[in-house]
Amino acid sequence: MQKVRFFFGGILILVGMMSFIPPKKEKINWMTLEEMQAAYQQQPRPILIDMYTSWCGWCKVMDKETYDNSKVAAYINEKYYAVKFNAESKDSVSWNGKKYGYNATNRANDLAVHLMYGQMSYPTTIFLSALTAQPAPLAGYLKPKELESPLKFFGDGAYKTKNFPEFMKGFTASW
Repeated sequence: MQKVRFFFGGILILVGMMSFIPPKKEKINWMTLEEMQAAYQQQPRPILIDMYTSWCGWCKVMDKETYDNSKVAAYINEKYYAVKFNAESKDSVSWNGKKYGYNATNRANDLAVHLMYGQMSYPTTIFLSALTAQPAPLAGYLKPKELESPLKFFGDGAYKTKNFPEFMKGFTASW
């Protein structure tokens, strides 16, 4: 009888200790430009690009508070190819068959200049419905609840049938 009590007591202690272990948070599956383009060729889906710089404080806050949010991460992983791109990268990169290099005048990579229409502000979240689509940049720090509607506009394919103001009339936030 003593052994049975000891056994069940041990199980209760173990279960109690495990309830204090936080569940594993979902993280965004960030890809390189090359990985994204290869994956896109196999299975097209919308693209999200986090345009950041190494010195940008709000970029770091957005990483910590928005992109680390489990609902945001799960949604992006399910619906998007996500790319994190340093706008000031001096490396030559290929995008949709064209090469982009560093632009000293803008102190940024020409791909960043192209995707942001020369409006160099960080962080900027860029949405593309397709690899060849016109970029839709959204400049500034965004909280999860502020990112939800544009994420779902492109992620759920609403852009195919309505513009963003029409989409917002029927949108109900859930984050």
